[in-house]
Amino acid sequence: MADDEKRGPPPGDSTVPETGSTTMFPPPPAFMADEPPSFEEASAQPTSYPDIYYDAQYDEPTEAQRTGQDLHVTEDDLLEADELAQKLTLEETRNIMTRVYRTHQHDPNFPILVLNKIKAFLDNDHLFIPLEDIDDEKHKFDEHAHLIREMKLEAALITTNSPYAEVRAVVDNRDEIHAPCSTIRSWAIGLMFSLALAFVNQLFDIRQPTIRVMANVAQLLAYPLGKASETWLPDKGFTLFGVRHSLNPGPFHRKEHMLITIMANVAYNTPYTNYIIWVQYLPQYFNQPYASHPGYQILIALSTNFIGYGMAGICRRFIVYPSYCVWPASLVTIALNSAFHTGENSPVQGPLRSVWRISRIKFFYVMFGAMFIWFWFPGYIWIGLSKFSWLSWIAPDNLHLNTIVGFNNGLGINPFPTWDWNTLLWDSSDPLMVPFFSTINRFLGAFASMWVVLAIWYSNVYNTGYLPINTNRVYDHFGKLYNVTRATDERGLFDAEKYQNYSPPFLGAGNVVIYMFFFGVYTSTLTYALLYHRREMMTGFKGLINSFRKNKKPAQEEPELDVHHRLMKQYPEVPEWWYLLCLLIAIGFGIAGITVWETNTSPGVVFYGLALCIVFVIPVGIIKAMTGIEVTLNVLAEFIGGSFVEGNALAMNYFKSFGYVTCAHAVWFSNDLKLAHYVKIAPRHTFTAQMVATFVGTLVCVGVLNFQMRHINGVCTPDAQFRLTCPGVNTFFTASVLWGTVGPTKIWGHNGQYTETLIGFPLGVIIVLFFWGLAKKFPKWTWTRQIHPVAIMYGGIVWAPYNMSYVWPSVPIAYFSWIYLKSRFLGLWSKYNFVLSAAWSCGIAIAGIIIFFTLQWTETDFEWWGNNIPYKGCEGQACTLKQLSGEEGDYFGPRIGHFR
Repeated sequence: MADDEKRGPPPGDSTVPETGSTTMFPPPPAFMADEPPSFEEASAQPTSYPDIYYDAQYDEPTEAQRTGQDLHVTEDDLLEADELAQKLTLEETRNIMTRVYRTHQHDPNFPILVLNKIKAFLDNDHLFIPLEDIDDEKHKFDEHAHLIREMKLEAALITTNSPYAEVRAVVDNRDEIHAPCSTIRSWAIGLMFSLALAFVNQLFDIRQPTIRVMANVAQLLAYPLGKASETWLPDKGFTLFGVRHSLNPGPFHRKEHMLITIMANVAYNTPYTNYIIWVQYLPQYFNQPYASHPGYQILIALSTNFIGYGMAGICRRFIVYPSYCVWPASLVTIALNSAFHTGENSPVQGPLRSVWRISRIKFFYVMFGAMFIWFWFPGYIWIGLSKFSWLSWIAPDNLHLNTIVGFNNGLGINPFPTWDWNTLLWDSSDPLMVPFFSTINRFLGAFASMWVVLAIWYSNVYNTGYLPINTNRVYDHFGKLYNVTRATDERGLFDAEKYQNYSPPFLGAGNVVIYMFFFGVYTSTLTYALLYHRREMMTGFKGLINSFRKNKKPAQEEPELDVHHRLMKQYPEVPEWWYLLCLLIAIGFGIAGITVWETNTSPGVVFYGLALCIVFVIPVGIIKAMTGIEVTLNVLAEFIGGSFVEGNALAMNYFKSFGYVTCAHAVWFSNDLKLAHYVKIAPRHTFTAQMVATFVGTLVCVGVLNFQMRHINGVCTPDAQFRLTCPGVNTFFTASVLWGTVGPTKIWGHNGQYTETLIGFPLGVIIVLFFWGLAKKFPKWTWTRQIHPVAIMYGGIVWAPYNMSYVWPSVPIAYFSWIYLKSRFLGLWSKYNFVLSAAWSCGIAIAGIIIFFTLQWTETDFEWWGNNIPYKGCEGQACTLKQLSGEEGDYFGPRIGHFR
């Protein structure tokens, strides 16, 4: 096969390769006359590049090692880029570096050392003066020879690979364009896991404790099924539209495996609208029997899901295609996929002059087995290892000690709070997956907000001293859980007279701080996107508008540097009108569900909620893609929706669903689009797989929901069978009544209960402007690039019921992985870091499932000191700073009849 058949088109060229091509190598820039040798040729002749050849026997670092450390790349990456670098001219290098610096100037993921070198290179104008115009040509090149060489290598590297080491570590920069992907076996296995995950997760979604089977379990189990089908199924099939479909098209390919994973990933989440059905239908809630109609349930569930698809597809130019949208969570998924399907096993250097030769797949199995065994201890045998609040065990009844160090009911200030890896995954912020700057910024936000929590509680502001310091529950003025039925009529609507005779709602100190920082997160998100990513957003909007102009010749665009985007151009794109049609149909489903049945809700709530999603989806997506932090709109949706439709909890729930949930779905689905983008799955295959898997999963969840409503005795009551007591539904109902029926106006309006916490809105803008201005004023302060104001604000919402025990342990682990290992042993880090994350997550998932079904389901308890000590004293029953007198009728807060 000729070399030109193996390579993709140059940047900006959308020409499809010849039919016979099977492999594409990342292309050189379009302005180059000659092309470098293929990867296979370069790898077969390492001696051709003696200056970048690594010799492990040397004690002193070679030039290649020094260059690799400077540019934050492995020597294999340098070897691949060297030939192209030698062919680049200074002017070509300057053009590439100008674009790179413009794109990544404020990117905290991009290595600061490399960025400084790029700036030094661009600022040396005399380097680009024509030779005939200078007198000392030798001085010009001798003085800056090393910098020029490094810049050419960096330009070549970015042209042929990702600019990020974490992406290069797991994502292949080549593609097998005719590899099997959307095959009969991939669809069969994918649909099987979509059905299974949807069924299990919906069945146990309302159980206490609940269990969720994640997509990584499906990814782990799909591999042996795929290999079995490869071995046992015959090569028999049919031809449709010129494409042959066989039961066994050959070896089970990584693209098939990833397509299965994507299908499972979109099906394991239960429809959020099921919460609406529960609180409508059950007599202990709103008692609206029409909510049991399957047509109603299916329409609203499909509507919120597929609106998310439409938004994700339309926004993919902003949050999927750009190279700076890394999507850290996707790298762990790809690392597991690569471990199964990559046969390469190059030795890498580790600490203490060690050499690691174990393959990725063997490393995965060893770490998976180790975590599977270990998780039985903190997960069942010795729960004290999970809730390792050893400081509080010294004096379990000491109020102040437990307030500070308590794991369950305190602030969790503890140097060694847990030995349970699962504790670190509480909000999907795996320290091996999420960049260190994100972890440390979130910790700083949590640390700063901790003092606010303490100040509010110890000062008894908002009467928080009468309540537990870090609770997420809502209380009345007797210090009891808020009984919403005492403030509503028989229809679940707000009753002002009953409310005045009962109590306003009260929040604990941690919950008060959460709301204040939630408000700040929203404004900081918009401000950050506007200041730091306005150029990229405008480029995306222009591309989106141009995609709808069929007859207009597109403007000349700069060649695309990102290799993955170039490789994906080989496949037919999903037209925007497909996603737009999906969006319109989904909106129609939502309107039909709301208007056909007696919801007492205007269909306009669909458009109001969608408007909220449109405003936030791109900023939220960019932040999630770069930091791994997902800004959720639930509080803002409750706040705005409750203000619009005050007194109508159901209307508020619909506003929240079409505002918050559709945005969350758009972000989740965008992550799957990035997975397909990295693995080079044809966009139309991804589109079809997501649509079908979501449709099937939705039908399964609705079916299980109806079975639970009709056939589980006492469901969602304390006496329910199989512990199906619905803790999440109870919380959803309380939020529905408080923010929908009672309404946020009474709580945050003029002279409201917690009006002062609205300071979070301007605070979010101020903190972004402060750090943005600081970086402008002092551009040489490199540490300001690692400050992410949205991540700091996000750290302030870790409270109630979580605390520092969930946040702090990630910091030293993330530092060791992302700073120490990555900077000193990049090869080791690249080979094993994300595989380790995947192995431990899978080990916990499989062990958790077995523990749940064999022990917890049968209520087999293991009673001993190690399982009882985490719940002694104030850790078992939350203590309060102040207590009521105990006299009948005594209460705190404003007097009855004088609620503001």
